[in-house]
Amino acid sequence: MPEDIREKPSLNHEDILELNFIRAPGIYFYRRHYCQGLRSHIMEVLDPEDVEDETKGIMIDGLRSYPRAEPLKMLRIYRTRFKTIEDGEEELKRVRIVGTYLAPDYVARSEEFLTDYTRNEKHEILLCGLQEYVKGEVLDPWSHLDKDHLISLLRNMGCDKGEDLVTTSDQWIHSVKEKVESFIGRVKKMIVEANHVPDLAGVGNLLLTRSGDIKLVDINNISNLSFDAIINLDDRNYPVCDKSIQALPMLEQKLLGRPLDRNDLIYKTFLDPKRMEDVQAIEEEFHLSMKPTISYSGTS
Repeated sequence: MPEDIREKPSLNHEDILELNFIRAPGIYFYRRHYCQGLRSHIMEVLDPEDVEDETKGIMIDGLRSYPRAEPLKMLRIYRTRFKTIEDGEEELKRVRIVGTYLAPDYVARSEEFLTDYTRNEKHEILLCGLQEYVKGEVLDPWSHLDKDHLISLLRNMGCDKGEDLVTTSDQWIHSVKEKVESFIGRVKKMIVEANHVPDLAGVGNLLLTRSGDIKLVDINNISNLSFDAIINLDDRNYPVCDKSIQALPMLEQKLLGRPLDRNDLIYKTFLDPKRMEDVQAIEEEFHLSMKPTISYSGTS
């Protein structure tokens, strides 16, 4: 009996071609993306010619180069099981909420779709997403985020031209701060108006681009929240809602140099010292419950 694709630890090109809704052999090559989470498989959608250049190399000025194939799109296959089409549509509603508040500037554009997944003559509902590929460096709210760190991210994106880096980095950091300020405002508005928050806690969920943009690339663990004493857990028993909100003041303090506003309704509720202590205990319990070979890297 073929293994359920949602239960496989990882996928390869052949696994994708075996899906009943994927045209085989097709015109694309599918490769496992390095960032994998608990909630979905993430596959790079590649041009086979680019893969061949990466493998065999190309000649440039008499030297052979092996340029890494850059994804055309990202295919996300959700592990979530849906009993009814209505359950799947409810999940899509949460994705649309994020798009309403963050698109197009602060979220990687994605087209989610529910499809018929056929396995052993049994039909089930599968949620997938075809998302734009965002090239950038990880913005981790829990890292230092000082000027030196931001410059190192810019260097990693190919800007390392000596003295030019000084001027470029100052302009880029200024742009980053402006975009982060706007991003935080949009997320807070989503929290207050729609009572939802995306996963900002997972490593790799936020990216900075060379143009100074901030992009949310993980949109498949969106929490419903309420301003009460209850600490909501996701279906993996992780306090992703509280941890996501904890990321916001870190970005404000570290990148914008703002002191924590204790009168802010969001922070007043979710950054209460006793609540944060309880959240930390739940998080530690979550890590202990995981297998030794698995660590939390977001709930993608």
